Amino acid sequence: MQTHYTKYVTKASGEKQEFSAKKLVQSLMNAGANQETAKNILNEIEKVMVDGMHTKKIYTIAFGLLKKERIQLALKYKLKKAIMELGPTGHPFENFIGQLFEKRGYKTEVGVVVHGACIQHEMDVIATKPPFQYILECKYSQDQSKQVAIQVPLYVHSRVEDIIDYRKKLPIYEGVEFITGVVTNTRFTTDSIQYGKCKEMYLLSWDYPANENLKQLVDSLKLYPITILNSLSKKEKETLINAGYITCNDLKKTKEWEKEIYVTNQKLALIQKELDLITS
Repeated sequence: MQTHYTKYVTKASGEKQEFSAKKLVQSLMNAGANQETAKNILNEIEKVMVDGMHTKKIYTIAFGLLKKERIQLALKYKLKKAIMELGPTGHPFENFIGQLFEKRGYKTEVGVVVHGACIQHEMDVIATKPPFQYILECKYSQDQSKQVAIQVPLYVHSRVEDIIDYRKKLPIYEGVEFITGVVTNTRFTTDSIQYGKCKEMYLLSWDYPANENLKQLVDSLKLYPITILNSLSKKEKETLINAGYITCNDLKKTKEWEKEIYVTNQKLALIQKELDLITS
């Protein structure tokens, strides 16, 4: 019988914490693995774990094992990394968030300059579905350990209040309920969350709120970034993103993207197979 003892892992921030078998199992199950598969993967990882192993290394091992079980589950398991690969600029992430709201029935505007009562403002996403209108700032980072500090919701709240003050005077916005929001692919500090709750702001991050956070929304709407596809090279992904293809749905809707990159018929079949798996 295997003897279990405490082991520590190194996070992206460099901080060390106790390895949580429960957390790893839950993350695998969140990706769609059944409990038996998740526990089998955990057992394999515990065999090779050493104290201080980086969480990225554990992720790589888990992803490899999960890939053997089922390619669809493996693709979903790398979601966080795939969103990180949308950069380096924040524009693709803004478009990604715009599409998330569109899938929920909202009419969206991305990267627009709008009037405020005092000055003009550039907002990343404005999503409207009567009677609600979300006015959102997107904070994207490729640094997994980075958190959105209190200065961001403070700043966004004041800007959007200026926009709301202007729009409330216009007949076209009569009866509209405005919602100020900040969306990030990383996390919020405790102060940011506390301020957001106090001001009734919409905050969306990788794991916040507990229900309908970014990961859950992506999974439930089946709207995955093209960076999740293993069949595309890094260069091909960059080329497609620069051409405006952000999600797997973008690739499913048209064949025009095939003109942006050169791929053999064999590789095209692999891409199509992954697209069918991830969007089904």
